[in-house]
Amino acid sequence: MKQVSAPLYEALENYRNNRVVPFDVPGHKQGRGTPELAAFLGRQCLSVDVNSMKPLDNLSHPTSVIRDAEALAADAFDADSAFFMVGGTTSAVQAMIMSVCKSGDSIIIPRNVHKSAINSLILCGVNPIYVDPGIHSGLGISLGMDPSDVEDAIRANPSAKAVFVNNPTYYGICADLKKIIAAAHSAGMAALVDEAHGTHFYFGDGMPPSAMSSGADMSAISMHKTGGSLTQSSLLVMKKGRVSPDYVRTIINLTQTTSASYLLMSSLDIARKTLATNGRGIFRRVAELSEYARKEINALGGYYAFSGETVNGRDIAAFDATKLSVNTLKIGLAGIEVYDILRDGYGIQIEFGDMGNMLAIVSVGDTIYNIERLVSSLSEIKRLNGREGLDLWNHEYIAPVVRLSPREAFYADREAIPLADGEGRVSSEFVMCYPPGIPILAPGELITREALDYILYAKSKGSLLMGPQDMTLENIFVVR
Repeated sequence: MKQVSAPLYEALENYRNNRVVPFDVPGHKQGRGTPELAAFLGRQCLSVDVNSMKPLDNLSHPTSVIRDAEALAADAFDADSAFFMVGGTTSAVQAMIMSVCKSGDSIIIPRNVHKSAINSLILCGVNPIYVDPGIHSGLGISLGMDPSDVEDAIRANPSAKAVFVNNPTYYGICADLKKIIAAAHSAGMAALVDEAHGTHFYFGDGMPPSAMSSGADMSAISMHKTGGSLTQSSLLVMKKGRVSPDYVRTIINLTQTTSASYLLMSSLDIARKTLATNGRGIFRRVAELSEYARKEINALGGYYAFSGETVNGRDIAAFDATKLSVNTLKIGLAGIEVYDILRDGYGIQIEFGDMGNMLAIVSVGDTIYNIERLVSSLSEIKRLNGREGLDLWNHEYIAPVVRLSPREAFYADREAIPLADGEGRVSSEFVMCYPPGIPILAPGELITREALDYILYAKSKGSLLMGPQDMTLENIFVVR
């Protein structure tokens, strides 16, 4: 198959050109019924916001153009099968876990996972065997899983069904995928990778190893993050052998909508074509922009835009040089404070800030002008707002104390108590800063003094704290 084709996109173009009269859903009828929406999004867009039909195939049971588009995606990502996901990488992560684990099974998983992974454990009753990531002493960020820690967990839990890996982290930290995957397979376990931030690993020169090239069984990929597709569109890719792709599609269909968005799916088809035909040039440019930005930011003093010098061969096996991750502690500001000042004072929206770091996503859509504007803004923020001698929180990972499985705690009898009184109780809900969506507390974990202090500190700094039923986070539900 030729990567220059885009079967689903081409089928939608034919549909539009044929001027089909719609007596099906959606009810806006190609935008004619919602003129304000059509003016906002454009009639071209709404004319292909359509429902499944024979010429356009059906995502739940693809037999023609969607099947062909997914096959092209599998080929582009060095996989045997690929699935278009319209529920974001959350749905891909959950489908991976639910495809290899059943209720009562165990999975070896890093504790600094996205909440979607822990949610899947609640949904299907799988028990986590947590591996704590390392903590970078200078940056305060959680790292990748050390292969020796994974091997210890495998030896201690030989009946576990799978090993789950984050790669890369939000900050660009990469684990030693090949060693971890080899350890999992030698024990008869599946190797699953949350590769949400690693689309470009498959196309850029000099990038860290991808999940598929490292031998993973399945990987969840956020095409919309760095691959150019629309928000909420993702891929699940897999190698044949351990799990049947037909079974995986059955699992996907348990939770994925039967009214899949053709806007999302066609964006996956077009983005895949673009990356497969021009990805090397695209990501060479992104890497050059990121490296230029790092040098300029580090020249300001105080800030530390870190990169490959952090690699230690254990829990940092490689670094994603396209990530513009910047530590802010030495200018006396939390990352979330710099995030807020950039947005409110300079009209610059970065990806996120936490207690000690900020992340700016650099893509092919950026220019040197954009980078210069960011650098000059950071320089002025340091000059106007920088402080010294402040006692800032210096790490973002809180080691959990697990008392119950996530599913047990989530469905247990529970009661709401003031957050400030929570120390020593077992949480029945999540608390996390979003982004990145890594839980500070997950259901079943003890509310320690350290976790409570971190939550209160993050709240005082203006972090968006999500998860609890009480959206003000004055109260938290705990196991009764």
